[in-house]
Amino acid sequence: MNIIMILYYLITAYLVFILGWNFIREKKSVNNLILMLLVLTPLILRLLRVK
Repeated sequence: MNIIMILYYLITAYLVFILGWNFIREKKSVNNLILMLLVLTPLILRLLRVK
């Protein structure tokens, strides 16, 4: 893999970590949890290399 792809996967993993951390800490709003899941789904699939 070239350096661009490595950076792409590192940035994606960072975003998944941050969103996952916020997902765990969120206690009040179910709507925010659903929105975070909608954002997390394609990012996790990209990390697993599922198209």
